[in-house]
Amino acid sequence: LSAGVCCCCAALRPRYKRLVDNIFPEDPKDGLVKADMEKLTFYAVSAPEKLDRIGAYLAERLSRDVVRHRYGYVLIAMEALDQLLMACHSQSIKPFVESFLHMVAKLLESGEPKLQVLGTNSFVKFANIEEDTPSYHRRYDFFVSRFSAMCHSCDHDPEIQKEIRIAGIRGIQGVVRKTVNDELRATIWEPQHMDKIVPSLLFNMQKIDDIDSRIGPPSSPTGGEKEENPALLAENCFRELLGRATYGNMNNAVRPVFAHLDHHRLWDPNEFAVSCFKIIMYSIQAQYSHHVIQEILGHLDVRKRDSPRVRAGIIQVLLEAVAIAAKGSIGPTVLEVFNTLLKHLRISVDFELGDSRGSVESATFSTYSKESDERIVQNAIIQTIGFFGSNLPDYQRSEIMMFIMGKVPVLVTNSQSLDTSHLGDLGTRRIQIMLLRSLLMVTSGYKATTITNALPPPFLDPLLSPSLMEDSELRQLVLEILHNLIDRHDNRAKLRGIRIIPDVSDLKIKRDKISRQDVSFMKKHGQQLYRHIYLGCKEEDNVHKNFELLFTSLALITIELANEEVVIDLIRLAIALQDIAIINEDNLPMFNRCGVMALVAAYLNFLSQMIAVPAFCQHVSKVIETRSLEASYFLPETIFKDKCNLPKSLEKHEKNLFFLTNKIAESLGGSGYSVERLSVPYVPQVTDEDRLSRRKSIVDTVSIQVDILPGNNTEDKIDNTEEITFEALKKAIDNNGIEEQEKEKRRLVIEKFQKAPFEEIAAQCETKANLLHDRLAQILELTIRPPPSPSGTMTITAGHAHYQSVPVYEMKFPDLCVY
Repeated sequence: LSAGVCCCCAALRPRYKRLVDNIFPEDPKDGLVKADMEKLTFYAVSAPEKLDRIGAYLAERLSRDVVRHRYGYVLIAMEALDQLLMACHSQSIKPFVESFLHMVAKLLESGEPKLQVLGTNSFVKFANIEEDTPSYHRRYDFFVSRFSAMCHSCDHDPEIQKEIRIAGIRGIQGVVRKTVNDELRATIWEPQHMDKIVPSLLFNMQKIDDIDSRIGPPSSPTGGEKEENPALLAENCFRELLGRATYGNMNNAVRPVFAHLDHHRLWDPNEFAVSCFKIIMYSIQAQYSHHVIQEILGHLDVRKRDSPRVRAGIIQVLLEAVAIAAKGSIGPTVLEVFNTLLKHLRISVDFELGDSRGSVESATFSTYSKESDERIVQNAIIQTIGFFGSNLPDYQRSEIMMFIMGKVPVLVTNSQSLDTSHLGDLGTRRIQIMLLRSLLMVTSGYKATTITNALPPPFLDPLLSPSLMEDSELRQLVLEILHNLIDRHDNRAKLRGIRIIPDVSDLKIKRDKISRQDVSFMKKHGQQLYRHIYLGCKEEDNVHKNFELLFTSLALITIELANEEVVIDLIRLAIALQDIAIINEDNLPMFNRCGVMALVAAYLNFLSQMIAVPAFCQHVSKVIETRSLEASYFLPETIFKDKCNLPKSLEKHEKNLFFLTNKIAESLGGSGYSVERLSVPYVPQVTDEDRLSRRKSIVDTVSIQVDILPGNNTEDKIDNTEEITFEALKKAIDNNGIEEQEKEKRRLVIEKFQKAPFEEIAAQCETKANLLHDRLAQILELTIRPPPSPSGTMTITAGHAHYQSVPVYEMKFPDLCVY
């Protein structure tokens, strides 16, 4: 009877339950009953409305089996769920999915590693299914939290730990693939999810042994490697996540990286941080690169009070990011990058000098270590500025050059320059050197079409400022920057080293015909370049490198900018430099005097061969030959040796050791050069900055002169020397005030024409025109009477002035101005 009752009850049970029960064998080791599984699948496909009940019943059985530790039946239930999920694609599958996810969550919550891996594998299969319509109410918060926790598994068994971590990474990858493409679905890009996902992936990426394997574009490891290596699997998941990031959620994906690096103190050393951001920059879309750079700059501001090595690590990361993004889309961050870096440069110098000033009671070793650490920060900043600037397009690079030059503290300060008043002279010098080093890197490789584009007045004036000539290293940097900008044909390497070049043609100098723009530039600003070279030769702290750079400067000006007029100016400059050494009004050391003589010899030898005037070449060669026999210390090959015997004086030397102006004029005059100006000694221009400079003003030693060429009328000659007195300075200051007023008036007029209504402007112009017409009518009362004779004459009356009758065709108006 009882058997009959059981059979009757089984027959009364719903069909879907009977079909589900039939797939479970008596012994779970036999596995899923395939024939009954096919029946269940056919039934589910034929009656999709039963899917939710089938799923709920399977979930009920699975929960019961998990509690009873009947793991064999759990495996069978999950296999059945997976097959049903893959076979059924209809609107009714959504309730079934809820049951499926509930069962996966049960497995993940269990403490059994095998069940956690089983649940992860089922979820990954589900994640690869493309649903026809999204489910807006479905959320994956639990799965994100659980998979992230699995990524941090610390099981005592290394194999189990590795297995669980791999399962957690694969689960995160499944969540990303399932949710990231549909913007209308509950997204994982929210900060609460990214704060779990990104650190979990980075935690596993840290365990990789070979850091270099992550550097560069995404690699394509084999399937076996992905499954076996948690670090490699995490890296690929991280790349996939970043590759799917869009404009609105890029920052949410990047910010947890900073939190992880801060928490685990991975900025020093920063190898892992650098590799992470290389992955980020190569994985994201190119147009979003500036977001990452902005985040790095923001984090640098947040950590500005940290140790120097931490800041240096962040800046190094910025350099690597900039290196990848510089040639792509960098957005509006160009000036922001430079402004932030320059600000941190000043902060670093402040820290360094502040520690050195307040370290009297501290140990010498710790002070030295602190200073060297700050130097690391400063060098990293300079390298980043230079690399970023040198990879920008030319039009942006010129703006950056102006921007950096505007930050250099010089004597004539402006509102944009870095405030170094609290740093003192030493701090100001440090800032100047580092900014000029940055500028040197930015200008490297810059090729301007015209020299005016490379050296505009707002850039050239502060670059050649006397306050940048107070230090030997500053002068070297300024000259090197000029070389980068003037040398447009890469000739500088051929001119390296000051020497007597036997045959300039062997150098294969590249040059083009001087353009009109370059000629105009030299007429306007050539004197500034000559003046800088002239004053640079008079500095007592010059060393061998200074003379080398001065020689290269003269040679590059000759190659790139010299026409006949400039050649004459350069010869006048060379003779003036020779006079510096001979007369020695500045009491220069003997080494400097001989160095200047050697510089003049090397340059005139180069110039004479460049212009190829035989008589000039002969004179220069003869002087050099005489020096090599009688005074070799006047030649660069001798004077710049480590050990050189210097003369006691130069007054007793014969004229045949010097380059003579009359000889040069005679040789050039025969070749068609206009040599009249050679008889006028070169005198550098005096600027307003010289009068205010802290250096010894050249006003004390040089009078202001104007070249007076032969042939001018002697009656028109005037005394152009000006005495520098208090009244003269007061007048100059007053003139500056008048100029400021004039500028303000012009600004107001321009603003009025830009903003005022057209009718108002037209009416005002008409009124002024009428007033001017009436005024002219009052001043000029012209009476024209008909000529009394055929010769044709008339009398003109202008105001109170009366003019005699003149022929009509010879009529003149000496006092009449026509507007």
